[in-house]
Amino acid sequence: MRTRPLKVALLGCGVVGSEVARIMTTHAADLAARIGAPIELAGVAVRRPSKVREGIPAELVTTDATALVKRGDIDVVVEVIGGIEPARSLITTAFEHGASVVSANKALLAQDGAALHAAAGEHGRDLYYEAAVAGAIPLIRPLRESLAGDKVNRVLGIVNGTTNFILDKMDTTGAGYQEALDEATALGYAEADPTADVEGFDAAAKAAILAGIAFHTRVRLDDVYREGMTEVTAADFASAKNMGCTIKLLAICERAADGASVTARVHPAMIPLTHPLASVRGAYNAVFVESDAAGQLMFYGPGAGGAPTASAVLGDLVAVCRNRLNGATGPGESAYAALTVSPMGDVVTRYHISLDVADKPGVLAQVATVFAEHGVSIDTVRQKGKDGEASLVVVTHRASDASLSGTVEALRKLDTVRGVASIMRVEGE
Repeated sequence: MRTRPLKVALLGCGVVGSEVARIMTTHAADLAARIGAPIELAGVAVRRPSKVREGIPAELVTTDATALVKRGDIDVVVEVIGGIEPARSLITTAFEHGASVVSANKALLAQDGAALHAAAGEHGRDLYYEAAVAGAIPLIRPLRESLAGDKVNRVLGIVNGTTNFILDKMDTTGAGYQEALDEATALGYAEADPTADVEGFDAAAKAAILAGIAFHTRVRLDDVYREGMTEVTAADFASAKNMGCTIKLLAICERAADGASVTARVHPAMIPLTHPLASVRGAYNAVFVESDAAGQLMFYGPGAGGAPTASAVLGDLVAVCRNRLNGATGPGESAYAALTVSPMGDVVTRYHISLDVADKPGVLAQVATVFAEHGVSIDTVRQKGKDGEASLVVVTHRASDASLSGTVEALRKLDTVRGVASIMRVEGE
């Protein structure tokens, strides 16, 4: 074993960063044996140096992150500060000064992953980011390496623990959205400002990363259709149960049937109770991968939290350190396929539409005519009326999202339609 340690700079020492530092210290001997050389925490960049950080010597703490990554003797930079800047500048500076990078920064990778990979390649360094997508769940490495000889056709998953906790509570207890969100906040699953989670921004960033790796195509955050779950109601869950389904916020990345394009999207969806993702409870994540040769694979586990995320960071750190010792680099960006990223309107799936309508003869015929005029075939219809008002629930066969949007726009113009109460996609069948 080499005795000179590999030096690691840690950018950020919050929930995840502090766990990374702790594991590096408590498992130092094991990590050294697995890598083939000891690793040394050479510096920790923070915003508030006065805060007490147990187990981290005060002389290692600095507020000058740029100076830390420019030192020249740093072998690996671990970036867990999040956000776009200064993370982006610090990572590119690290490459320029000879360090490889391990990051958990999903937002930055979804927005500027191609540029970061290019910078890593230019300087002959690694960029690893297993922790950016699903916490402790090994997902990026299986997609990038284990399935490198296969053709992935679909990635379907629950990639945000906060939203899954909320929807699970609504499903199992009958709680409303706000009540379930309040419980998630009290338990520490939801941030004080939960917008990134409940509006789907977090999941969309992860979908962009997963689609890019799975389909060997550059997919940016702007390419991902995003719809939050704040409008999901108890009535939606009741309808789902009537269909033998539940509701999940899903990230869905698909290759078109002709293989020439891909789509990436995040939105609430009904899925059958028989689907493996339907049984994912609480704040857990799970991702379902479908490929030509391997068939159907499911990855399941805790998708967030300090220790689980740090586990993924340390796995990358071991791999990158091994590469440094061997004078090699691991897989970089694979975007050779350069497939077209199609808009949401091209997506084909089933739909569950709930309408508030006048309770009088001929309404169902009018509604059915609108669906037919837009090429959307109806599978089932359920109607319930009382005191001159009625609810009409329509479940369609597979149709394009553009066709469904046109149908809904036309329905809103009917005098007999009081309102469109909800629209939910039906997936996983």
